[in-house]
Amino acid sequence: MKILCFLFALLFVVFHGAAGFTRSPRVSMRCGYRGTFCFPGKCPRGNRYLGVCRPGHSCCRWL
Repeated sequence: MKILCFLFALLFVVFHGAAGFTRSPRVSMRCGYRGTFCFPGKCPRGNRYLGVCRPGHSCCRWL
């Protein structure tokens, strides 16, 4: 009986951990050169969004 509980817990952890791999990781880009800057959240109004510079930050370009 203890083995069944252990097996159930082990399967739960394995499948729970596998769920995190369903999304592809976001590729962060180099930012902070030639009129670009890293900004937390969305880019301010009047600036162009280029991509993600780090988690939770947008790489923006001055127009």
